[in-house]
Amino acid sequence: MSPGQVVRVVAAVKRWMYRYGRPNSLMRHANRLDALIYGSRWLSLRRTAVLKVPGRRTGRRTSIPIVVTEHRGAEYLVSMLGPDANWVRNVQAAGGQAVLHRRGRDTPIVLQEVPPEGRAEILRRYAALAPGARPHLGLGPGASLERFQQIAPGHPVFLIVAR
Repeated sequence: MSPGQVVRVVAAVKRWMYRYGRPNSLMRHANRLDALIYGSRWLSLRRTAVLKVPGRRTGRRTSIPIVVTEHRGAEYLVSMLGPDANWVRNVQAAGGQAVLHRRGRDTPIVLQEVPPEGRAEILRRYAALAPGARPHLGLGPGASLERFQQIAPGHPVFLIVAR
């Protein structure tokens, strides 16, 4: 199997694990483990965090492992699964109010949605930082800005603002 074929198979498996815009049971377990690691003071990676936001129906706080994308001195969250991802809908229902848990600390934040015309460069940076998101974006960091502009309406981006 060539390297290109391996990449295509891995991408297909990743898309299957998130079909219908939600993680399947295997990915839910993996996400729980990631949330523990990403929120840990000692184990977390520099660009990882856990987003905590109240559920729009239950009001119960949900925790989502996430990659924080730095671009031009600001930090952003990107939805690799698009506008129907549960965390995106929960953030919108909460008026952008959320908590970011990093390195063992909770920081209250407000997430402000970036309009589609301002997303391309941030999406490209995200693709460079989060290789696991590339199958969902359909692009890698080497793609042109025009290509990222084309997919921008389908991938919400949020500016992180401290409360």
